[in-house]
Amino acid sequence: MALSSFVLRLLLTFLLLLCSITTPTVGCVEREREALLDFKHALVDDYDILSSWNTSDCCQWRGVLCSNYTGQVIELHLQAGSLRGEISPSLVELEHLTSLDLSSNNFEGRPIPLFLASLPKLQYLSLSGANLSGRLSSQLGNLSSQLGNLSSLLSLDLSLNHFEGSLPSQLGNLSNLLSLDLDFNWDLYSENLEWLSHLSSLRHLSLDSIDLSKAIHGSQAINKLPSLVHLNLRKCLLPPLTSFPYHSLSLVNSSAPLAFLDLSSNYHDLTSSVYPWLFSFGTTLVYLHLSQNIGLNGSIPDAFGSMISLEHIRISGIQLKSSIPNIFWNMSTLILLDISSNQLHGSIPYAVGNMSSLKYLLLQSNQLQGSIPNTFGNMSSLIGLDLSFNQLRGSIPDTIGNMASLEELFLGGNELEGELPKSLRNLCRLQKLYLKSSNLSGQLPQDLLACANQTLEVLHLSYNKFSGSVPVLNGFSSLTSLYLRQNQLNGTWITSIENLTKLLTLDISSNSFQGTISEAHLLHLSGLGYVDLSYNSLTFNMSSELITPFQPSTLLLTSCPLGPRFPSWLQTQKQLESLDISNSGISDVIPDWFWNLTSRLYSLNISNNHIIGTLPNLSSTFGHPLFIDMSSNYLEGLIPQIPSDLTWLDLSNNKFSGSISSLCTVSESYLASLDLSNNLLSGSFIDLAKNGLSGKIPPWIGESLSSLIILSLRYNKFTGSIPLQLCQLQKVQILDLSGNNISGTIPRCLGNFTAMTKKGTLTIAYFYGCIGKWKGREFEYKNTLGLVKSIDISSNKLIGEIPKEVTDLLELVSLNFSRNNLTGLIPAAIGQLKSLDVLDLSHNQLIGEIPTSLSEIDRLSTLDLSNNNLSGEIPRGTQLQSFNTSSYEGNPALCGPPLLKTCPSDKKEGSPNEGDIQHDGTDLWFYVSIAFGFIAGFWGVCGTLILNNSWRYAYFGFLNEMKGWLYVTTTINMARLQRSLQS
Repeated sequence: MALSSFVLRLLLTFLLLLCSITTPTVGCVEREREALLDFKHALVDDYDILSSWNTSDCCQWRGVLCSNYTGQVIELHLQAGSLRGEISPSLVELEHLTSLDLSSNNFEGRPIPLFLASLPKLQYLSLSGANLSGRLSSQLGNLSSQLGNLSSLLSLDLSLNHFEGSLPSQLGNLSNLLSLDLDFNWDLYSENLEWLSHLSSLRHLSLDSIDLSKAIHGSQAINKLPSLVHLNLRKCLLPPLTSFPYHSLSLVNSSAPLAFLDLSSNYHDLTSSVYPWLFSFGTTLVYLHLSQNIGLNGSIPDAFGSMISLEHIRISGIQLKSSIPNIFWNMSTLILLDISSNQLHGSIPYAVGNMSSLKYLLLQSNQLQGSIPNTFGNMSSLIGLDLSFNQLRGSIPDTIGNMASLEELFLGGNELEGELPKSLRNLCRLQKLYLKSSNLSGQLPQDLLACANQTLEVLHLSYNKFSGSVPVLNGFSSLTSLYLRQNQLNGTWITSIENLTKLLTLDISSNSFQGTISEAHLLHLSGLGYVDLSYNSLTFNMSSELITPFQPSTLLLTSCPLGPRFPSWLQTQKQLESLDISNSGISDVIPDWFWNLTSRLYSLNISNNHIIGTLPNLSSTFGHPLFIDMSSNYLEGLIPQIPSDLTWLDLSNNKFSGSISSLCTVSESYLASLDLSNNLLSGSFIDLAKNGLSGKIPPWIGESLSSLIILSLRYNKFTGSIPLQLCQLQKVQILDLSGNNISGTIPRCLGNFTAMTKKGTLTIAYFYGCIGKWKGREFEYKNTLGLVKSIDISSNKLIGEIPKEVTDLLELVSLNFSRNNLTGLIPAAIGQLKSLDVLDLSHNQLIGEIPTSLSEIDRLSTLDLSNNNLSGEIPRGTQLQSFNTSSYEGNPALCGPPLLKTCPSDKKEGSPNEGDIQHDGTDLWFYVSIAFGFIAGFWGVCGTLILNNSWRYAYFGFLNEMKGWLYVTTTINMARLQRSLQS
């Protein structure tokens, strides 16, 4: 009975299992299919990612996952599809959608769609790298009333977008959230992290590159995340300890299973006070990243040795200044140790060999000395070893060959010696060998790295002293980069290289290779992008018509014998971006077809040849060049029009002639270096203002351009002194060297600028015009250019006195020596400059009195002598008193109008003396006598009339008679006048 019951149950179980297996898959819901099509129509699909979205069953479409039972869409994954356009609200029809991934697309700066809050079953939402933007706080604020509908959301990824503003507190409404990633929204910030405390289930929190410098309640909120496993606060500008107390960040007494912690790149803000908090996670922390925190400088605490679970430690670039602590060598769980880019000193302990579990050891860019311990041979698990750029000496130990798991070995930039150990051939997994600048010598073994012929990707042996021939590389099928630059290698062309089909970079320059290169050698090198064969004796025998798969973007053939004809095979190279055929023995004109190749070039060097002929308009033949060197040839004609975005131009040592006015077009461009020396140039203009030009002002400007009228080099980065050769510019009318870092004294030979001593305007071309600074503002001089005579060397670092020879430039209109460190007196003869309209000597250290002759310049409209050490009285005269007090401020010992400070001489003249008192007394008696005379005369007449009646009657009778006579006479004359006017 019991047996039959068991058999029955077994049979029923089998039938149920059979039914579940054979249940047919249900097709998609038509309403949801239409919604997906509407979603597709709102997008631009440049790469046909959605080409499968045209069948009846949407469950078979790319990126769509449906339920096997209901046919309803439950997941939509279209990440990295390069889709553009708008996220259609039709997705709201997918009521059972649990996962939506639209990351790595381009939604063209649109905000987060509001309808997403209407997907109540959504658990996973990723919009990372989707080119969304706007203020996140306002967007989620609009969604805040509906965020409660997303109660099922477990993961939210909005990283790598362009959101801005404050982090919205509404994120705290997502109470079931397990993962929150807002990385790399560089314009986001937070001033209050209290909302984090509501996400009690959070396990993954990543706020990389979000500004938390003013955040409050951060520690308290993180304390309330008991399940937190992953915390990324990289580059968050963490606030000072007073507002973000790490000692209180115990995460509920260290009960949190925190395994991943990244506090890197907080620079000065993170200090050693964070260590006690870190060590409280000694039993759980697996990954710790503290790199690029300068505030952690000092030694490495011994407590690191007690972190028994730690597998990855990154503490590079924090200015550690100690030897390598022995604590690390006893950490049996450690897999990766990165203490690179510090100031660690001393030797590498032999105990390093005890780290049997270590897979990556990064000690590069320190100050470690001594030899490489042979105990490295005990580290059979090590995959990556980087000891580059230290001060290690001695030979490479032969035990290196015992590191059977080694894939990457970096020993370059040390002071090693000897040959390569033969044991390197035992490293069968080696992928990258970097021994650049290691002072190694000897011949390269012919079976070098033979065991790694299927794995080796990068071989970098440049800047050593290796000699002999190159090992056979025929079987290195994975090799992508081969660097043998500047050794003593020789032999014919490396025939085995023609089979390195994956080769991307080849640099064998500065050796002694010989031979001829043909198409056959390059036929299979279609991926080769960077080729440097310079300083060898290699020649080319290639067709000028056959376009081969060999199409590098960078081709450097310096000092290779390519001439005497211009290499015609270059016209088959259609992808060139950088070309160097300098010093290659070419004695030819540049063919017309060559300029068809230059539209992609950003760097061209054809210098040190014997190239002849003229140049076309370079601004139309080049696309976006950065570097052009055509120096030391026999080019002639006019200087061509130059591209505005050029940064380096060298046309020196040629036979160019004529005007250089075309250089005015590169004003305010990116030009950083210009050399036109040793040509036959002339012309009126050089305007290279507001570029990045550096170095010393070239003397050839004065030596070769004697007809120069305008020289403007303002706002560059020139250093050194003003070359005396500039004084040879006798015709110069505008000299502007302002806004550089020029030092030294002002040359006295500036008096040689004879054009500034003569009246009248100069005959110059106005076609280009020129930008200049006048009275603190920029103007473009065209028709008025001939009227301006100006010297501006302001805002530099000049010292010494103002040379008196400047006062010989009688027609100077503007003189600006401000913002330097000039000392001494203002030249007494400054008043000779009768045409001066602008004079600015402010912000120097000039002393003494203001010359009285300055008040004689009646054309002066702008004067600034402020912020010096001038003293005495401002010379009297209507001209100097008409300026604002700001023209004189910052000179404590200066006095007199228009300043309110009176001079001592004024006070002395205002004090009374005996002569003044006697004179004031005489004046007083004079006014008293006038008063008495008036009283006597008035009462002598009026008093008599009042006291004597007969005299009074006679007087007033006389007045009445006079009144009548005047009235009659006036009336008669008016009547006569009216009759005469009527007639």
